[in-house]
Amino acid sequence: MKRFRMKEWISIQLAKNPGRMVLLGILAFNIAFVFLSAFIISAMSLSGTEQMGFLEAAFYTVTMILDAGCISAVVKDIGTSGVVIAVICLCVIIIGMITFTGAVIGYVTNFISEFISNANTGTRKLHISNHTVILNWNTRASEIINDLLFSGQKEKVVILVNSRKEEIKKEISERLSETVAKENKKLHDEAKDMSFFKRFFYTKKHKTKMTVTFIVREGDVFSLKQLKDIQLNKAKAIIILGSDSVNTLCRYETKIKGEDYHQGNSQTIKTLMQVADITASDDSVSDQRIIVEITDPWTQDIVNKIIRSKEVKGRCNIIPVFVNQILGQILSQFSLMPELNTVYIELFSNKGPAFYAEKGAIENEDEYIAEYIKTHRHAIPLSSLDANGEPYFFYSTAEEEFINKVSEERPLNYEVKLNPNYWIDKKNVIILGHNSDCDQIMEGFSAFICEWGYNNITSEELKKVYEGEEVLRVTVVDDKENLEKMGYYQQYPFVKETVVADIYDQQLICDTINRVISYGKHDTSILILSDDNALSEDIDSNALANLIYVQDIVKDKIDENPDFDIGSIDIIVEIIDPKHHDLVNSYDINNIVISNRYISKMITQIGEKDAIYNFYNDILTYDVETSAENFNNKEVYAKKVKKYFSELPAPCKADELVRAVYNTSLTTVYESGETYPALVLGYVKKSGKMVIFSGDLSQVDVALEKDDKIILYTPH
Repeated sequence: MKRFRMKEWISIQLAKNPGRMVLLGILAFNIAFVFLSAFIISAMSLSGTEQMGFLEAAFYTVTMILDAGCISAVVKDIGTSGVVIAVICLCVIIIGMITFTGAVIGYVTNFISEFISNANTGTRKLHISNHTVILNWNTRASEIINDLLFSGQKEKVVILVNSRKEEIKKEISERLSETVAKENKKLHDEAKDMSFFKRFFYTKKHKTKMTVTFIVREGDVFSLKQLKDIQLNKAKAIIILGSDSVNTLCRYETKIKGEDYHQGNSQTIKTLMQVADITASDDSVSDQRIIVEITDPWTQDIVNKIIRSKEVKGRCNIIPVFVNQILGQILSQFSLMPELNTVYIELFSNKGPAFYAEKGAIENEDEYIAEYIKTHRHAIPLSSLDANGEPYFFYSTAEEEFINKVSEERPLNYEVKLNPNYWIDKKNVIILGHNSDCDQIMEGFSAFICEWGYNNITSEELKKVYEGEEVLRVTVVDDKENLEKMGYYQQYPFVKETVVADIYDQQLICDTINRVISYGKHDTSILILSDDNALSEDIDSNALANLIYVQDIVKDKIDENPDFDIGSIDIIVEIIDPKHHDLVNSYDINNIVISNRYISKMITQIGEKDAIYNFYNDILTYDVETSAENFNNKEVYAKKVKKYFSELPAPCKADELVRAVYNTSLTTVYESGETYPALVLGYVKKSGKMVIFSGDLSQVDVALEKDDKIILYTPH
């Protein structure tokens, strides 16, 4: 019975821990072998071993196994010791080398190999805290990590993915190295005219360093153990990314995957449920932020239910990021005011001037701002909003500590005059191609019409200028399948024309563009979209082809009329793969929209300051009220200097312009009978050069010209 139990125990242990049992077997056999060999050598008392005791024989047995040359300690003279002792010693050496040296080295080698393998696949627990965790991977992920280079502190990132670990590590390394090299080259160019010592200290102070440490682990994002092993409960932010709809296999699978992508993402839901369960527990650190990418209404609804059920204030803060909605809003705004592309690239980043939030309630916003800008010249106060049930005030500044930096009050001896009859310019928009955000782009246009449409004009003088037309005319050129999918945009009255054209229908596309450009003297924006559901090898292909068509048309216009106003046509090109940026830029295109980067930059900032998401939602959404008296939300606008001001402002300092415009906007009554407080964030020259105010505004010179555009944060 005991024998059976022993066999059962051995069988179970071999099944559960085969490595441990093998090690025990190796050790047991070698101990027995050493003692047996020592006993034989000691007991034989042959020539050369007569005076050798048992323990001494055991010692020399081990030394012979480890080093065959030590046989001389046992066999002094092979000629006088005899063949028996020599054969015994040789057998001990050979057997020992196999069972002791070979077996132990083999086991240790295998153990080290297994240790490395386990570390790579993420089966060992990390001892880490205050880090960022990224679950899953998509085309936006590397940009999230890249933007952490500019956070001003050392960052730790742990990425848990199901597969492609080595590819992801390479992608991150290349992205970070490229950014560090690019930023330092730019810094070197800025300092090239400085003296040697000044250049040395300047570059040393502002040099971009590799401050991001990342760990990529391959495993199961639904595994409770693996999530705990990466210390999810101690992370400062957890980012749950949605999967890409891009496919590398075939067009049919791409289409099916793309359709599923916008119907619901069960993987995101499962991951969030697991994460929320961990972060809502008592052993989780406070103020954690869980950022979830959402691409469809079904996922949005389920996420909201999870928030209602699991969110614990101050602990499990879930922030849903509506990817398509944000991209649609951004692209619609860029179509109307292309200058906002360069503005948002600057302000949505951790580098340079950015948006910051400070907790605190403000009773009278207008009075607070008016008093604040008298004694603060390093930050621009914007507005107050609630986030997570708490009040915050938002600012634009280069450094968060600048918010409370007080300067001596100076009298304002500078004035501006605003145009009380200002109304937005009419705009023609041509959309070439499609992406998954088309519905949201149209919703952005609809919201814009609600705020700036002809029906909101109360001034008879302005009504004569607009002659009953809407401020926006949209023409869509796309293939038949996608136009049918969108119902030929019939639900949107501002879409005046849809043209069925394949990418190879060059003449039809060019004729349409030429015809729309000829509509009166209104500015025209051409928005070139990139299909995010294309095969990976076809990504951005149609967008690049459309770009060539448009550029050829512009060249023809210039050839026909050397005085043709190039500024009357704004070309906005959306690309998905950042590698195509330089290719597009070589065609003199300033408004290149790498759509994924905007989401990435926003997610990075939300991971550090979750209240900022409410602010982003506010500035990206136009008011949808149908009357001019209900413009409450504030947005960022690029307005023509010659139309926004009644008189061209005189040269001044940035702080003077900010104060003068804000004070005047509080007393200027517009044609709607309302006042619209406005804060100047910067300006864009006709040449395309952009200046966002940052640093000490009293040291920033401003000289506006009539064809420049002023960047304003205002409700209308």
